[in-house]
Amino acid sequence: MTSKDSILNSIKSAGTDASTQLPDHNIEAIVYDDLNTQFSEALHGVGGKAVFLESIADIESKARELYPDASDIVCNVAGCAISSDNGNSAETPHSLASVNLAVIKGEFAVAENGAVWVQNPDNRHRALYFLAENSIIVVETKNIVATMHDAYERIDFTGSSYGTFISGPSKTADIEQSLVIGAHGPKSGYVFFV
Repeated sequence: MTSKDSILNSIKSAGTDASTQLPDHNIEAIVYDDLNTQFSEALHGVGGKAVFLESIADIESKARELYPDASDIVCNVAGCAISSDNGNSAETPHSLASVNLAVIKGEFAVAENGAVWVQNPDNRHRALYFLAENSIIVVETKNIVATMHDAYERIDFTGSSYGTFISGPSKTADIEQSLVIGAHGPKSGYVFFV
């Protein structure tokens, strides 16, 4: 018997103490008067910007206003006509390195920290989220939650193997504690609410 087996057998034979009470996980959550304002302020604090639009039809005109020189655009948002390329035709993730603008679908936004949960099982290359020069995440206005506790309650990995929170553009402050935007990925990050 190895020392590992000996340790595991000791743990198994010790059993559990059923009288031990689990800690209460009902935490009194932060309440925000206005989720839209809180999200906008939190996102601005991490280098991004929130834009509130009337409908999905307004995405193209606003994106072209913000990025008039973008020529290689990928969009995986249903109903958005800014591009017919959803990124799935790329043979390898490296092919997406030339994308000027990625318009991607977000599931919900978190007011507490300006993050958006992105989980698109139809997206072939998740590198799209990180290789594009600029990104716009599109979220329905009704899908803003207050805190990360609320967010974790909404996450569902059924049928999908990947999801991530994205908050603003890429950034780092590793070098001399100077904030650099766009260091590893998108140089700008917008969240469009429709």
